[in-house]
Amino acid sequence: MAKKKAIEKIKQILETSKVGVLSTAYNNHPNSRYMIFYNDGEILYTKTSKDSFKVDEIRSNPHVHILLGYNETKNRSFVEFSGKAEIVEDQATIDWLWNKQDKSFFKSKDDANLIVLKMIPEEIKLLNDDDVDTPETIDFTK
Repeated sequence: MAKKKAIEKIKQILETSKVGVLSTAYNNHPNSRYMIFYNDGEILYTKTSKDSFKVDEIRSNPHVHILLGYNETKNRSFVEFSGKAEIVEDQATIDWLWNKQDKSFFKSKDDANLIVLKMIPEEIKLLNDDDVDTPETIDFTK
């Protein structure tokens, strides 16, 4: 029952919190930056330029860590998302993400540099939640 409640809370945070910190690693050094995220269930998506450092970093090491939540939740709950990133260039995914409401650094969904990062969770940890005994970790590899 606790895991089910934790999964519900995680989904609420992923639906509510859009600005988070994406961390990658390159040559054993962490790199973090703010990104705007959209979810489909527990999978996260974000737009970026194919020429960005993060794309090179993900090609070298697809493991990512994302922080979402805290300010947008009533009790300062947040998630730590650990997973693997994929670089997506198919137009259907770009169109879906383009229609989400955010400020974009791209003038058009047809921009040749626009790609999508798809983050698939391996583990999501829920923290600071009053309704669930936290931290609660959900393993998505099983």
